[in-house]
Amino acid sequence: MRNILKNLSALTLGSLAFGAVLAADAPWPDHPIKLIVPFTAGGVTDNTSRLLAKLLEPHVGQPVIVENRPGAGGSIGVEAAARQAPDGYTMVYGTQGTQGANLALYKKVGYDPVADFVPVHGISESPLVLVINPNRPFKTVPELIAYAKANPGKLNYGSAGAGTGTHLTAEMFQVVSGTKMTHVAYKGSSPALTDLMAGSIDVMFDYPAIVLPLVNGKKLTALAVTAKKRLTSAPDVPVISEFGLAGAESSSWGAVFMPAKTPPAIVKKMADAIEKAMVEPEMVKNNQKYGSIPMTDMRDEKLGDFVKTEMVRWRELVKTSGASLE
Repeated sequence: MRNILKNLSALTLGSLAFGAVLAADAPWPDHPIKLIVPFTAGGVTDNTSRLLAKLLEPHVGQPVIVENRPGAGGSIGVEAAARQAPDGYTMVYGTQGTQGANLALYKKVGYDPVADFVPVHGISESPLVLVINPNRPFKTVPELIAYAKANPGKLNYGSAGAGTGTHLTAEMFQVVSGTKMTHVAYKGSSPALTDLMAGSIDVMFDYPAIVLPLVNGKKLTALAVTAKKRLTSAPDVPVISEFGLAGAESSSWGAVFMPAKTPPAIVKKMADAIEKAMVEPEMVKNNQKYGSIPMTDMRDEKLGDFVKTEMVRWRELVKTSGASLE
């Protein structure tokens, strides 16, 4: 009996080991991959994610399914992704908010952007445009700064919501320029821009694809863009550094991450697939449509180092500016 049990035990262990080898050698992927988007459907991030999912399918050989899990500035969806098995079948679309600013803005975030994820590939970044109501007495950045300094707290700036890129970029501008304006948080860009055009608020930072049509229609005036160089879609709008405010350069970015301990071979295959998808004509047109800059060379360790830098940058900004989630 003892020999029989011993033989059965050996057989069982051998079977488990053989199964592990088969699992390790199993082709990846052999079923659909999930891409968690931690924001609501219909926005720029969601639209870009869905296009990416579509373009990835022929490169990975399986459908990539987008799953929206919004809430808490994206933190809910990212935390859910961190808890998934590191088997290569879950990805998350992280941003400067979810992987950086949220750690300073929220009292508790249930994930670590570095320890809980492995960086895969950057997708795109988008600078913001400083726009004003055309009827305001200031018409340039220097005039805006002079007016704000002479009237501290009098100017109201709108945002798409507390903690968003539109909010934090305005906070960064105030820190660098030495000004103080009053924040009015909205639930999305549309109501904020409606009030800006109506004159209820004075200033706003928002994305090129959203505000440039309004600028071209003479409903808003663009004073500067937070990019390092002028936009091809708005060549007459100066960059913020032209006014000595290089520290106010800012962009909202998005990148793909996988749960920590995902096998390096799988991460590389996905990064390679994203790299190919990024140069597809549809993705190029998508970036042009939204005024986004493709992050074509941002992957693997380089993306990981970038995230670490962003964590420090946004934490310091939140601390210095006193920005909060009203």
